[in-house]
Amino acid sequence: MAARIDQTVTSGTFSLDGQTFDVDNNVWVVGDDAECVVIDAPHDIDAILAAVGGRRVLAILATHAHDDHVRVAPALAGATGSRVLLHPADRVLWDMVHPDLPPDGELRDGQSIEVAGTALRVLHTPGHSPGACSFHAPDLGAVFTGDTLFQGGPGATGRSFSDFGTIVDSIRRRLLSLPPATVVHTGHGADTTIGAEAPHLDDWLARGH
Repeated sequence: MAARIDQTVTSGTFSLDGQTFDVDNNVWVVGDDAECVVIDAPHDIDAILAAVGGRRVLAILATHAHDDHVRVAPALAGATGSRVLLHPADRVLWDMVHPDLPPDGELRDGQSIEVAGTALRVLHTPGHSPGACSFHAPDLGAVFTGDTLFQGGPGATGRSFSDFGTIVDSIRRRLLSLPPATVVHTGHGADTTIGAEAPHLDDWLARGH
């Protein structure tokens, strides 16, 4: 059976630099009826387990380690017998959320993660955070960008461990080079496409963040 993309949305909070905000997070599940990977594990483990639906979870892939993307990751790993994978450059943020529970493994740029007969290629796309990663699934015509690229522009870079120039460079080099029809599945909010966002690069640079 061919791989597919399932989505659920969970609600909770994001906290950093002494401030807390209410947020809704997308959780993406990529796989078939037998196995899957989960991209990000925010607020509600029961909602994520419902989206998994009893499938074997091969890995929990963290786009980055802000608390609203990894809060229930260790619990989800325990419930599914899976492993949490994170880029090592985001360990400083992970340790703020789970100081006594290290991630189970590392993501690296160019790594290929196989699930249900398809591959997700890891793209290191820093800027929103040092270890932010996107996951490109060419067979599915999709890329999962976490908080790196949204409908309308780059993710926020006004907080600790983020940098606007770096995120724009990541988007330009790693994401806008993907086929224009590639669907961008984001960490929050609506989908977009690479082709819809590419013409606005100069606008982002002029506006700054």
